[in-house]
Amino acid sequence: MRKYIIMGVQGSGKGTQSQMLAADLDMVHISVGDIFRWNVQNHTKMGAEVRRVMTAGELVGDDMVESVVRDRLTQHDWNYGFIIDGFPRNRRQTEFFLESYDIDGVIVLDLPDSEVRRRVLNRRLCVNCAMDYNLIADSPKVPGRCDSCGGELETREDDTEEALEVRLRDYHQQTAPVLELFRRKEYVFTVDARPAPEVVQKAIREHLGLPPMKTSPQEARASKDAASA
Repeated sequence: MRKYIIMGVQGSGKGTQSQMLAADLDMVHISVGDIFRWNVQNHTKMGAEVRRVMTAGELVGDDMVESVVRDRLTQHDWNYGFIIDGFPRNRRQTEFFLESYDIDGVIVLDLPDSEVRRRVLNRRLCVNCAMDYNLIADSPKVPGRCDSCGGELETREDDTEEALEVRLRDYHQQTAPVLELFRRKEYVFTVDARPAPEVVQKAIREHLGLPPMKTSPQEARASKDAASA
């Protein structure tokens, strides 16, 4: 059983790298952001609260985040392990996690703020199946339409200049320092997130001592799409 946390600023590729690991190694990918976006898209009570926070470019409160993570991990469908992205984001969340769970490693994706802006402002999300696209290197075949389901692509509510500035500030001020907490107990390593996804994935596996990649980014995306269908 393998249990990892992947960290990095918005747009650093946490979801892509997590999906590639999960699809290849039969792990469960737990994305806190995806859980919140599902609630927003399905107009749940939690979704309404999350939408207000995301629109303002702020981070969801610790109580709600910790509750979502706790509930998801109690499902125990991760027989071969899990990889969590989007959590923890501050000292309190880190302490909560370390008190409750043990992990095998913390993957940190390093990306300059200038590249973060370029990537994030070119992201699009399918309103139907939640497939992610990036207009820089992963444009849909039909502009504005999802390759998988034909749904309309839209900009995430939190992918704006204003919201991005808040998230960058919060990451540098709150999330980066929690790595010191992990370094006291866990194996932490940093990977340059600027190269192509396959190159980043290879570096991650070399650090973790994992076998070479069998699943391509496209296959990982297809696996995610099938799971959400």
